[in-house]
Amino acid sequence: MEYRAFENMPARNTLQARVEIPLLVRSLRLPGGGSLLEVGCGRGVALPEFARRLRPKRIMGLDFDQALLDVAAEQLAFAGVEATLINADVRTIPMDDSSVDLVVDFGTCYHIEEPEKALWEIRRVLKPGGLFVHETRVSQMLAHPVRSFGRSIPWDVIPNVVPERWAGLWTARRKS
Repeated sequence: MEYRAFENMPARNTLQARVEIPLLVRSLRLPGGGSLLEVGCGRGVALPEFARRLRPKRIMGLDFDQALLDVAAEQLAFAGVEATLINADVRTIPMDDSSVDLVVDFGTCYHIEEPEKALWEIRRVLKPGGLFVHETRVSQMLAHPVRSFGRSIPWDVIPNVVPERWAGLWTARRKS
């Protein structure tokens, strides 16, 4: 089954911005500065909060759905955050190799066909020493039990991107 956008749930969006992201940043000790790419950024809920908390030199959001990116652009403008929004598939990221310090995924890789292609692309754009932050299987099952059922991530396709920090619902993997 190909990816379907999730409904807009304002209460969930608020929870993500006010609770989930602050906990994720603190518990995984995410570095500030550098460049940050959120894959599957959707409506851009997380981008302003990441901009505020991590103060990246460059912040980018990638999503397959242009209508969601249009909403994200409005959210970013309202928040006064300058970001680059990229209309593309996570399985073919239009960025240079080794160009991003931090990639964040709030479950996109669990909800697409051929997640190994997405993992390979994320690995490709990560700089050596860069972090890939993603939800764990437990997080996905709690948030989306029906859509996540039977889904898994083939981590073995990116052997040089290894778990470094774990915080229950999230993992940070470092590219060697």
